[in-house]
Amino acid sequence: MELNANASIVFRKNFEATTKIVVNQGSSRSGKTYSILQLLILVKALEENDAVFTIVRKTLPSLKGSAMRDFYEILRNYDLFDEKFQNKTENTYLLNGNLFEFVSLDQPQKKRGAKRTYLFINEANELTLEDWVQLSIRTEKQIFLDYNPSMEEHWIYDLVIPRPDCTFIQSTYLDNVQFLPAEVVKEIEQLKYVDENYWRVYGLGLPGQIKGLILSNWQQVEEFPADCKWVVYGMDFGFTNDPTTLIKVGMKGGELWLDELIYSRGLTNQDIARQMGELGLKWTDEIIADNQPKCIFEIRKEGFNIQATFKGKDSILAGIDILQRYRLNVTKRSINLIRELKNYKWKEDQAGKATNEPIDKFNDAIDAARYAVMAKVIINRKRMVKVGRV
Repeated sequence: MELNANASIVFRKNFEATTKIVVNQGSSRSGKTYSILQLLILVKALEENDAVFTIVRKTLPSLKGSAMRDFYEILRNYDLFDEKFQNKTENTYLLNGNLFEFVSLDQPQKKRGAKRTYLFINEANELTLEDWVQLSIRTEKQIFLDYNPSMEEHWIYDLVIPRPDCTFIQSTYLDNVQFLPAEVVKEIEQLKYVDENYWRVYGLGLPGQIKGLILSNWQQVEEFPADCKWVVYGMDFGFTNDPTTLIKVGMKGGELWLDELIYSRGLTNQDIARQMGELGLKWTDEIIADNQPKCIFEIRKEGFNIQATFKGKDSILAGIDILQRYRLNVTKRSINLIRELKNYKWKEDQAGKATNEPIDKFNDAIDAARYAVMAKVIINRKRMVKVGRV
């Protein structure tokens, strides 16, 4: 097969891998996910017939915002998309007589499904060892994994990479640089001057140890409780480089409970409103958002009770102080929020000591939670910026 000119180095390395398992460890924007999907769509699906391709991530919102979005982008770029082959209810697509199914592990029974031909686990470090075992034993041909190495110890390192039937591919953004906008490359390379470990993990694609974490008072829980004393939603706006986030925050038993509802890039205000409607939010639900009047105005027009947070002097530190006072119970499906909690840290001085200034990274979901708790715990409601209902 003649490889397409739009294929990156990462694609070529995966194409050449013939082992049962192919592990892709890489930096941010190294093209891991896109390259694996290109391989499955443009090579494997054309070689197979009646095969089942399972694409997995821990939660459905994260799956939709990453691998699923890239999958349909590739289909459209190569004129392979036909709406009649897409089942939006089941999250499946038929291609050349093969079934592509997108599976999240929010529901335990999903991981114990029928056998498959190929498996792709997106952000594999989010999964447990039990998830891996249940998925891998039901895969007939090849398994592809990708992840950023934001952990020092993991079952992938101990039980998968050392296997004789495993190919290990390490990549960085430089392997994909010809396809990246200049501003994205600049943002990644800026990590050199922000934090040594951030650069190691998200710039060089190497395992790192994150020190000086701001929030360590959290634990994972199964579900968000139904009997909270109060519930409020926090939202932080993003688009290209940063995601838009929506975090549900509740108070119960003197502890805070957090649940990630939206964490996605490229959302318009209409997209945000549509997703909130799909999540069941109503006008009676209180949403405290980043102070962006145009966004708030347009979302409020769609029938949501959204208002801007108050941003005064030291408001970030005040919000962090509140989050540090309480036990934070974070739902297991809040994988992006959990990733931020594991990476959000204080800046260091020249001697390597933590300062009282947080690094402005890994805080999109945390900022949303911070807006919510500030509104309920310390901010005088009269000081909130009001946007009149349309």
